Formats: sequence, C-alpha cells, structure tokens
Amino acid sequence: MSHSSGEYAATGRKHGNGQKTRQRAENTATGRKHSTVKGSSGVAVVGRQDRERIARAALARLMEPQDSVGLALVRAVGAVDALGVATGEVATGLDLEREISALLVEGGGPAAWAGLSASLRRWAPRVPDLAPERDLETMRRLGGRLIIPGDTSWPEQLEDLGLQEPLCLWWRGHEQPLPSARQAVALVGSRDSTSYGGSVTGDFAYGLAQRGYTVVSGGAYGIDAHAHRGALNGGVASVPTIAVMAGGVDRFYPSGNEDLLRAVSTQGAVISEVPPGSAPTRYRFLQRNRIIAALASVTVVVEARWRSGALNTAHHAETIGRAVATVPGSIHSANSAGCHRLLRDGGAVCVTDVGEIVELAGAIGVTGSVDKAAGSAPHDDLSMEDLILLDALPLRSTSSVEKLSVVAGLSPESVRAGLGRLGLLGLACSERGGWKRAKGG
Repeated sequence: MSHSSGEYAATGRKHGNGQKTRQRAENTATGRKHSTVKGSSGVAVVGRQDRERIARAALARLMEPQDSVGLALVRAVGAVDALGVATGEVATGLDLEREISALLVEGGGPAAWAGLSASLRRWAPRVPDLAPERDLETMRRLGGRLIIPGDTSWPEQLEDLGLQEPLCLWWRGHEQPLPSARQAVALVGSRDSTSYGGSVTGDFAYGLAQRGYTVVSGGAYGIDAHAHRGALNGGVASVPTIAVMAGGVDRFYPSGNEDLLRAVSTQGAVISEVPPGSAPTRYRFLQRNRIIAALASVTVVVEARWRSGALNTAHHAETIGRAVATVPGSIHSANSAGCHRLLRDGGAVCVTDVGEIVELAGAIGVTGSVDKAAGSAPHDDLSMEDLILLDALPLRSTSSVEKLSVVAGLSPESVRAGLGRLGLLGLACSERGGWKRAKGG
C-alpha cells in the first residue's frame, strides 16, 4: 500500500539541493518554466502524469538500472515522493523501511539490505547535478520523448521484470505503441559474427518482419546489426525493429552503426532506460539485456561464444518465462559454442527457419513456462554488483581492494564481500594480497 510522503516526514522537509531539484521539477511540471517541454502526447507538460514524468526522469539519472531498492521506493510512495525522499527533501521513518523490505521480499530482491540510509548515501553524489527539465528538453530537440508506465506507448510486458522493471524509457522513433511480447522476437548474438551467422540473422529478421513481427536487438555490431537491417528491409509492422541501447539515445553507439541506428529511429524505435548523455559502459550492456528479453516472446541466439553476452540475454528470458531458441552451427566454430551449450545444458529449442520461430512465438507467450534452473552457470546467479566487480577484476595482474572499489564504483566493504562470494564460486582468486579473475572465470 502506498503512503504519502507526510507519513514518513518525522522531522519535516529538509532544504538544500534536494529542494532545488524538486522545485525545478515542479516548475517544469506546472508550466512555470520550460513550457516548451512536451509529454508523450505532444502537449505542454501539466498535471499529475507529467509531474510523474519529471520525477521519473530525475530518478533515472539518480539511480542506476536494476536498483531494486529504488524501484521499491517508487512503488511504496510514488515517483514524485520517491524523488523527495531520494534527494533528502523528505525525511524517512520505520514505516517506509518496513514497506520497502516487504516489497523487496515479495519481488525477489535482496533478502538482506543495508537500509534506506545506505541507498540515500549512494544516491547523494548525483543529487546536485539533477536537471530533469534539461534532459526532457534534449529529447524534444532530438524529436524524441520519455515514456513511463501508464502511457499508452508503455510496453506492459516489462512488468514481468518485477523490481527489475525500468523506471522509464527514453525513446527516439515512431510515435506508435511498442508491440506486445507476442508480436516481438529478439535476435541476439556475437558482435564478431561469421558470414553464416549474418546470413541466417538477415533471413530470420526479414522473414519475421514480413510476417508482421517486430525484431528486437541491441544495436551492436555483428548479429544485432544484421537483425535490424533485415527487419528494416522486410518490415510491414508499424514498428519493424527496436534497438535497446546501453547508453543514452542522444548518441548512436557504436559510431560504425550510426546510419543504421538513425534508420531504426526513423522507421522503428531506439530506446534506453538511461538518460541522454549516459555512457554505454560494459555493465550497462548486461543490464539492458533484460529489457531485450522482456520485450519479446522468444529470444533467438543466432551465434554466441562460450561466454557471450547473448547468453546473458537468454538467461534473462528464461528467468521471466520467455522462450529461448538457438541456431546450430559448426562444431569447429567458436562462434557457435555458446549456442551448442544452450542446446546441451539449457532449455533452448533448436530452430532452423522462420516458421519454427513463429510457431514457438505462438505456442509460448508471455506466460510460457520454462525450467529456470536448467543450464545455470556460475555467472547466472550473480547480483549486478558482483557482475560489475567481476568485470573490474584484471585477468593477469592483481588489483587491490581500494583500486577495485574505484574501478567498480563500489564501497570497499562491498568489494570485500563480493570478492568473498566470487572466490567461493571459483571466479576470483587472491595472490600476494591482491585479486584477479580466476582462470576460466
């Protein structure tokens, strides 16, 4: 049950940067400043839904993706009051802590958390730079917009992510609602795709688009690029393809795909959960994979190495009950090793033509059941913090806790705890007081 901010304000409202940020948001929402900022309907931002939009724009810059505590806070008090709490304008109390704890337990979040005060300290460094009206103005200039839950354009299938659902989506593209999961198929795979993988992906994407399906991918080189290009060539749907970006949509990344992504934004949609100007860091590529998986009824891994990011997308799909398919390749090709791993150890279905994918999309929709425990690897159950820490570990030389703390953006305490967990899983090892990634980790 949601509460108003007053129920938690034991000491009243605090002043400072949080209040200034909130005031800017209120001014924008009520039209007192920046009246040219437009909502998803194309009208000047006014009213409750637009205050919600401003708040979610600010929270998206304040919080990293997959911040389950942040989303639980939003669900507890609403986005507008959550912004007040997060920026220090509204004091908190035990009732709010209990409600967040209950939401975390219910939503499968961390069983133990350090309390809201720890999250407030984590968010505090970003508070002075919050300017949601600036981000919305940037999107307006780009011909884009921000969509939030409750908008007609919002893809309801993202609710299946629970406390991993994005706060909002920054969107460049057609003003058309995104399709339901049943009308979307994700095609993912290696960036260094072979001619075989590129040909198969292009054929699949074109055939799916000809049948009215939306092709979802990540805008990267290799399989992603072939997927978008094939869908654009064959598209008959209002949104033939969607590119889910790891960074802000103000910059088409990678630069080598700029023309392709511009075409996607013109004919389909380029979306991201992070605000304009956000860098496409390595861990954000992993984070955006869950959105690719959630948007589609089927995730098809066309080519993937043994430890490919595409397998991470497949894992997300399995976790939320989506179908996973893969394409067989040569046993001599390293680019198919991950696909064969999915077939051998996981619940992936072998597909060899578009008809089989369409059949799978029709047979297993959003509520389709899969064995989530099948084919799990040591990486699969890692928290996002541990994935970021694993990514920060050097392969050859060792690194100290202090250096890892800076590289990973985690507190020294979190690094020490994470190293312990990674060590138990055989993913990290200690040598002469330093840490590095374990062989095969």
